[in-house]
Amino acid sequence: MTVAGLRERKKLKTKAAIQRAALRLFKRQGYEETTVEQIAAAADISESTFFNYFPSKEDVVIYDEYDPQIFAALATPKHDEPLSKSIEKLISGLEELFESDHDAIYERAKLSLEVPELRAHAWEELEKARDLIASILAVRTGRDPAELEMRAVAMAIVATAFEASMEWVRTGGRENFGRIFKKAIDAIGIFGMIDRLESKAGRPV
Repeated sequence: MTVAGLRERKKLKTKAAIQRAALRLFKRQGYEETTVEQIAAAADISESTFFNYFPSKEDVVIYDEYDPQIFAALATPKHDEPLSKSIEKLISGLEELFESDHDAIYERAKLSLEVPELRAHAWEELEKARDLIASILAVRTGRDPAELEMRAVAMAIVATAFEASMEWVRTGGRENFGRIFKKAIDAIGIFGMIDRLESKAGRPV
């Protein structure tokens, strides 16, 4: 691994450590009651170092170390495998992820739904996710990601994931997230939407 790669891994590891320290404090004493100073102390860093990694306290919750991996997996074509099949496999991977990192993911999701300023911040992240998925669909279909149909399907995927997350939080994180997500996907036929887009582009589905 290159020096740049090692540096990036160290940075990601530090971000994850800061986030976990913050989540422990939020769970113990509440989000509003927890200060950046307390988070920095719990993570054994200075406040200035905290702000080198996160612009604000809200960003500590919003940050998701798994997002880049998820979008990279969807963006990489797999021998002409239909995108719906790629997403189906990804959901199976999410089931394992939610089990292995259950507590941290649950606390982040719960806070994002319960704290008003975090809900507003989360909407910005949903829009970013929509744009990323639209760009992935565009690559798969050879179409413009700004087209209404592309944005609509992309937003349907994002909204379904969001509603599945809300349902998962309502169950107290006890239910299997993958099964909840699949149920939500089937409810509105997302795989069919994606298959139609790829079929129009002449890709096998």
